Amino acid sequence: MAEEPRLTSLSHGGGCGCKIAPGLLEEMLKGTAGLPVPPELLVGIETSDDAAIYQLSDDIAVVATTDFFMPIVDDPYDFGRIAATNAISDVYAMGARPIMALALVGMPVGVLSPATIGRILEGGAAAAGAAGIPIAGGHSIDSVEAIYGLVALGVIHPDRIRTNSGAQAGDVLVLGKPLGVGVLSAALKKGALDQRGYASMIAATTQLNTPGPDLAAIEGVHAMTDVTGFGLAGHAIEMARGSGCAIRLDWPAVPLLPGVRDLAVAGFVTGASARNWDGYGAQVSLAGLSAQDQTLLTDPQTSGGLLVSCAPDALGAVMDCFTRHGFLSAAVIGRVETAGTAPLLAVLA
Repeated sequence: MAEEPRLTSLSHGGGCGCKIAPGLLEEMLKGTAGLPVPPELLVGIETSDDAAIYQLSDDIAVVATTDFFMPIVDDPYDFGRIAATNAISDVYAMGARPIMALALVGMPVGVLSPATIGRILEGGAAAAGAAGIPIAGGHSIDSVEAIYGLVALGVIHPDRIRTNSGAQAGDVLVLGKPLGVGVLSAALKKGALDQRGYASMIAATTQLNTPGPDLAAIEGVHAMTDVTGFGLAGHAIEMARGSGCAIRLDWPAVPLLPGVRDLAVAGFVTGASARNWDGYGAQVSLAGLSAQDQTLLTDPQTSGGLLVSCAPDALGAVMDCFTRHGFLSAAVIGRVETAGTAPLLAVLA
């Protein structure tokens, strides 16, 4: 086999930046709204939540999700770890405990060697192992682009479920991880990301959102989601819409990965950021944000942090939970307000 190409050179988009733009996705899903829904399906597609949940008994519900994408990095092992971590995150975002996964594998077998593909699978298995679950099977195809991800399954008590639609006016919002993965990935693809930036990107994208189940056990936690391909703005809007509330973000309080702002100013942004804004910008009010800040607000996150809506008196327990799990950048970034005539999301510089 000839010398193998960089993994990112095989991708027209990488990581969660591959997601179909929110406006187009909404248009595509219109025809599914009338499908029958059994009473046991506790969470479906109604509020664009992170996973589906089906109740099996009074005490057990199964959580099911799937996530896959093209390479966001060139190292095959790191790609596998990131993709698997990202998929498992959706189980944690519902407050559930993951139990197993199935692999989704599409690879250009005439372009990538079996050794390279094997390293991708090893990376995925390592992330699943860190979550304490097996990859118990899966499916593979010969594909033009390299694609990897997981079907992730979990279990939860029905009383512990936390959706993206339970936020209440008066809540505070906490973000578990810094933003900027899309910007770093754009710089990497253009050869402009240094080793420090790469290490920061890998550390963020391979950190499992393990606080999820413990957060769901806190009585004052009303809603959770994870911030991925639609950016902080997109997932905040989904939470606001699903909860019948409005959200106000304090932009200076939003944590960013090191060096991200300078890279954004230098023009290292993804096309997905602009597509995100085109899809939901009309629902956002900006006050004093620069063009670069808007880019970061819509920056697609791969394996991003949990966004938690909680009562003010639960904030201490929420922050302690994040700290206990090693999420030292978790920060209060805004609040939930009563819905009015203004846009769903207001962002103040």
